[in-house]
This record gives sequence, C-alpha cells and structure tokens, in this order.
Amino acid sequence: QVQLMESGGGSVQAGGALRLSCAFSESTYNTNYMAWFRQAPGKQREGIAAIHIRVGDTYYADSVKGRFTISNDNAKNTYLQMNSLKPADTAVYYCAATPGPATERYALVIPPTDFSIWGRGTQVTVSS
Repeated sequence: QVQLMESGGGSVQAGGALRLSCAFSESTYNTNYMAWFRQAPGKQREGIAAIHIRVGDTYYADSVKGRFTISNDNAKNTYLQMNSLKPADTAVYYCAATPGPATERYALVIPPTDFSIWGRGTQVTVSS
C-alpha cells in the first residue's frame, strides 16, 4: 500500500523557519503532483503548495507565496521550506499525491479533492 509520511513539524517563534519533509513509500511512477495542505482548528483544509514532480512547475497559495518553497528530489521526497513563519501558519500540515493530468488551475486553487493519497500530518505551531 502506498504511503506518505510527513516529518519536520514542531514549535517555532514568529519569524522562524521550519522544513517539512514528505517521504513516499512506493514508486512514484503514477504520480504527477505532490502538494502540501494545512488545516487549522475549526477551518477547512487549505492547499498551500503544489509541484509537478516531472516538470518542476510549482504553485502557491497567496497566503504563503514568497515565504514557503516546495521542492522534490528523485520524485520520492517532497519538501516544504517555510520561512518568516507567522502565528497564522499554525496548523496540521499534510502532504498528498495525485496522478492527475497537468493543469494550470493550481495557480488559483489547490483543491484537496484532487488528491487521493495522503499522509497523516505533522503539527506546526508558531508562537508570537
């Protein structure tokens, strides 16, 4: 069974940085996009970054653009470098994968319903 495993979460003060990692347990032959989502208490899950792992195109939500960077190495590990963290970034962060076709609509929104494989999440807490 294909699995994703996030790591790298933790607690940091505002202005600090964290790097999240997502390891893919199986071959990514059928995967085109990897993405990071987050969900704060009482809020909907939000797509914040996506990458086409074969082409390298990246997409970001406005809330993280310029502060977060998604990357992928050898198509089996995906990362989220988070800089200039704010208390509003506090959430559980999830990575996800999809074999879906190439699309430009992730420039506008990264819908969780597009993604079929999910990790269990890692907590990020940013204190002021």
